[in-house]
Amino acid sequence: MNVAHYDAIIVGSGAGGSAAAYGLASAGQRVLLLEKGRELPRDGSTLDVDKVIRQGIFKSKEPWLDNQGRTFEPEEYFNLGGKTKWYGAALARFDPHEFEAEPAHQCLPWPMAYADLAPYYEQAEALLGVHRFEPEPDLRAIVGKLTRNGAGWDARPLALALDPRIVEHPEEAAHFDAFASVRNLKADGQHALLERVQHLPNLTILTGQAVHDFVADPDRPERLVGVRAENGSEFRADSVLLAAGALHSPRLLQSYLTSSGLAERLPCARTVGRNYKCHLLSAMVAFSATPKTDLLRKTLLLLNERFSHSSIQPLGFDGELLSTLIPGFVPRWFARALGHRAYGFFLQTEDGSDPANRVIAKTNGARYPQLDYDPARLPAALAEHRRLVCDFGRSLLKIGLPAAAKAIPLAGTAHACGTLVAGRDPQTSVVDANGKVHGLDNLYVVDGSVLPRSSRVNPSLTIYAWALRVAERLQQRERLA
Repeated sequence: MNVAHYDAIIVGSGAGGSAAAYGLASAGQRVLLLEKGRELPRDGSTLDVDKVIRQGIFKSKEPWLDNQGRTFEPEEYFNLGGKTKWYGAALARFDPHEFEAEPAHQCLPWPMAYADLAPYYEQAEALLGVHRFEPEPDLRAIVGKLTRNGAGWDARPLALALDPRIVEHPEEAAHFDAFASVRNLKADGQHALLERVQHLPNLTILTGQAVHDFVADPDRPERLVGVRAENGSEFRADSVLLAAGALHSPRLLQSYLTSSGLAERLPCARTVGRNYKCHLLSAMVAFSATPKTDLLRKTLLLLNERFSHSSIQPLGFDGELLSTLIPGFVPRWFARALGHRAYGFFLQTEDGSDPANRVIAKTNGARYPQLDYDPARLPAALAEHRRLVCDFGRSLLKIGLPAAAKAIPLAGTAHACGTLVAGRDPQTSVVDANGKVHGLDNLYVVDGSVLPRSSRVNPSLTIYAWALRVAERLQQRERLA
C-alpha cells in the first residue's frame, strides 16, 4: 500500500501549529496538519455562557494527577485552532530584557535575543490584525483614578486580535474572552492563519487524528520518518513538528525516547517535561454602587515598577460572566445583581523555572499523566504575586471599589509553557534556537513548551512568532539539503 509522503507533519493546530502550517504551506511545502479534535460548531453554542462556562462542554475532560496524586481536569481544548479559539485575544510582545536570564527570579535565558524574533512579531501582528481599542467610559474612569492615586500604576493600550467591527455585535463583544467567535471577529489560529492557506493543494488538514507515537527510521532512531495515530494510521514526512501544547508535546516525546532507548543516550532527555510554567494568576472582581456598562472592557494593560514581573488587564467579562466568579453560596439573583455592578481584572506574574515543576507521561502502569507543579518552588515569583494582589486590592479600595480575589488553580492551563524548553546546552534544554530537538535529526517544536520565559504578559503572540521563525528556518534548511 502506498503511503502519502509529506515534507512536514505538524501535530496540533493551536498558535504554533497553525502558524507553522501557514509558513510552510505558503512557501510550497507539502504539509499535513493533524489535529486531535474536530472543528467547532458555528451554531452559537460557543458563545453560550451556560454551555461554555458552567457545563464546560467544549473542554477536554482529560483526567490528570497533581503532585499529591489527586485527580483534576486541566482546562484544555481539543479542536481545530486549539486554545486560540478560546483565548482572550491579548497579543502583547515580550520586552527585550525578558529574553535574558534573571537568576534571582529563577528565569532562564532564551537562546536568542529579542531582535531575532522581532520580524516575526511584526509578521504575526499583521496576519492576526492586531488592533488597539480606546478604553470605554467605566474603565477610563477606574484607570484614571488608579493612575492618579500615587501608587505607581501606569496604563498602556492592550494589543488585541479583535476585528474593530466586533463592537457592532454586542453578543460577541461581551463574550470573546474565553469564548469562540462565531462570526470570525476574533483572530484565532484557524481563522487568521489556516483559512489563508487551506485552499492550497499542498496542505492537508485532518481532524479527529490523535497522534499516539512517532515512527522512526529502523536503523537510526534519531531520525523520524513519520507519526502513528491512535487508530493505527501512519503518516510519513521528512520532518515532524510538535505543536500539541506544553502538556501534551512532552508526553509524546517522553514516550518515544523511552521506547526507542534514546532516553539513556540523549542528554536533553532528562529535561523533557521539566520547567513547567503557567504564570501565577488571580482573578479580582471589584464592586461598585453603580452598574457597569462597558462592552469590551479588556483594552488596557496596567503595569507598576514595583512589580516588574507582573501585569494586570481587565477581564473581558460582562455582568453575567462576572457573576459566575462569585461563590456558589451567594444566592444567584444577588450574584447577578453584583455582577452587573462589578469590573473584573486578571493579575499575572511571571513564574520562574524549576526542574521539579514538570509534566510526567503515563509510565510504570500509571493510570493518568501527572502535572507536578508547586509555586512554593518559586519563592520570588510567589512573593511578588502575593504583594501584587494585596496592593492592587488596596488601590481599588482607595478609589471606592472594594474587591475580592481568587487564585487560578492548577487546572487553569491557559498559559502553560516551558516543558520542552529552548536553549543552547543539550544538558539543560530540549530544543535549539531553530526549534530542533537536541540530538534528533528532524523533530521540531513550535508550541509554547519551548518558552524559557513567559514574560509578564500573555504568551500567544510569542508562540505565533516563534513558529513562523521555525518554519522559515526549516525551509532554509531544506533548500540547503
